[in-house]
Amino acid sequence: MTDTQLVIIGSGPAGYTAAIYAARANLSPVVIAGSVTAGGELMNTTDVENYPGFPAGIQGPELMENMREQAERFGARVVYDDVETLKLHPGAHQIETALGSRYTAKAVILATGSAYRELGLPNEKKLSGHGVSWCATCDGFFFRDQHIAVVGGGDSALEEATFLTRFASKVTLIHRRQELRASQAMQDRAKADDKLEYMLDTEVEAIHGEDALTGITVRNTETGETSELPVTGLFVAIGSDPRTSLFAEQLPLRPDGYLEVEGRSSKTAVEGVFAAGDVIDSVYRQAITAAGSGCAAALDAENYLADLDASDVLEAEGDHEAAVEVMNA
Repeated sequence: MTDTQLVIIGSGPAGYTAAIYAARANLSPVVIAGSVTAGGELMNTTDVENYPGFPAGIQGPELMENMREQAERFGARVVYDDVETLKLHPGAHQIETALGSRYTAKAVILATGSAYRELGLPNEKKLSGHGVSWCATCDGFFFRDQHIAVVGGGDSALEEATFLTRFASKVTLIHRRQELRASQAMQDRAKADDKLEYMLDTEVEAIHGEDALTGITVRNTETGETSELPVTGLFVAIGSDPRTSLFAEQLPLRPDGYLEVEGRSSKTAVEGVFAAGDVIDSVYRQAITAAGSGCAAALDAENYLADLDASDVLEAEGDHEAAVEVMNA
């Protein structure tokens, strides 16, 4: 069992920024970054063009690697492991990992992020890695000169679609509404790509294939008419859901499933437990807002630990004075 002041569960912009601030405050944070998910969703992105300080943009994985190095330079310890159990007890939160490490922490920051949302169709999970994917930067190379479909209408979907045109012979963007949710800048970039075509007011009704994807059935949401699309790649980019399963039974969640915090702070309902990033943010969901959220969580944790230490000192002084009075009686 390792006793520590602060454990940060999760990485990404929120977790790593929290680690930078906590390490600079001499809290010696332990970051349990995840065995597979270390770095968060930015590990699956290409150019990040709107993160301040990088006029020419920066690759998502490079940005996360820079943040990790910065956190470690100030004394954070990054562990590539997954949390199996979390027991929240004020003053002594207990964490056990998949590799068997155990920690007792005075404070915990939850930066567990979010997970890709699925379509919920038969064959979707079966064909994952065999034509169905949630990560263009991970798998796009394997679909060279093939017809690919991308499902979604937000920035992520358009980013995936434009990235995939580097490899595919054609990319079809499928969105269930007529209007896309993506930013105008992203839409303008997509419209300039002659390999990209659109199927709007359309949703995927079925996924076909035994050992590999052979095509999909799509349905027009206005007319109800169905048709077949002979794609060999299907990339799903319809958003994500907060990762809360680790603590959902110990902390209150909002009606939308995100972790509840007090007002504009990072404080949860349990003393000494703070939260940051996509696990609490259903609105903005940007790398820069996640980083700011991580900063806030680290500052809240720092203040909490300082108050805790101060109360321990006062308690010890009180015990000493009481002992002296007994001896002098």
